[in-house]
Amino acid sequence: MTRTIRIGTRGSALALAQTGTIAAALEQAGEVVEIIKISTPGDLSSAPIPQIGVGVFTSALREALLRDEIDVIVHSYKDLPTKPEPGIVLAAVPVRADPRDALIARDGLTLGELPAGSKVGTGSPRRTAQLHALGLGLEIVPIRGNIDTRMRKVADGEVDAVVLARAGLVRIGRGEEITETLDPIQMLPAPAQGALAVECRVDDVDIEHLLRSTVDDETTRFAVTAERSLLAALEAGCSAPVGALAEVVEDLDDDGKVIMRISLRGTAAVDFGSDSVEMLRASAIAETHQAEELGRTVAAELLDLGAGALSGTTP
Repeated sequence: MTRTIRIGTRGSALALAQTGTIAAALEQAGEVVEIIKISTPGDLSSAPIPQIGVGVFTSALREALLRDEIDVIVHSYKDLPTKPEPGIVLAAVPVRADPRDALIARDGLTLGELPAGSKVGTGSPRRTAQLHALGLGLEIVPIRGNIDTRMRKVADGEVDAVVLARAGLVRIGRGEEITETLDPIQMLPAPAQGALAVECRVDDVDIEHLLRSTVDDETTRFAVTAERSLLAALEAGCSAPVGALAEVVEDLDDDGKVIMRISLRGTAAVDFGSDSVEMLRASAIAETHQAEELGRTVAAELLDLGAGALSGTTP
């Protein structure tokens, strides 16, 4: 008898779109799939993420997995706490979508075209810090809600613009409404932004092997491992003002042979919440098998520069 693979997901349009890509890949491989919606504390609260805590979008899903109510979870990787969950394994990291942030502004404006004093909405301390650091004189307005709710605030004139993850907008078919994709030089994305994390029970070896052989992408896994290692080493949660972006790039070894290495850039805000925000920046490059070590190396440089003030948030 064919086993039906039960995939748990949040009920938002974005979560369902992300889960749908994994379900489609499994169905193409000949599997029978059922998608099960699960409500999480993060969906039920309108409070800012730093107040309701890290893991608000993952805890209910993981509990359902451990109770054997579902077999697989699809997360936005950037929402996951950095500490491993006992009994659960990260089975696959699919090919990453564009990790950059995107602006949706009134009248088709770009960030540089917004007049001083314009209201820009975001619920992210990372985005807030980097927007302040650009020195454009923008008023940053804290907002919560799904993508539609946030974009509606621009249409209704409540804010002049919002900053969202480009990947999420594209996944729900609203990429054409982006007025500017922000260069990582302006705004470094959240660690693992644009990537998905697919989990299963650690003792469900058949499902783990199926997911790894069907949807896992080694290059993406290397990159996000480095970014998440940086976040963990800073002891900063997923809502902390930390940005990171790793890329697997071609390089030459000592013999002139082409090899693949990981390049990682990281940033962290200090004096966050004051009128002047300082962004600390560091970068390094390493072999692909040294992804975790690379993250720790860049984090250590940020700590040396003064990022230790972030350690109040536990991942």
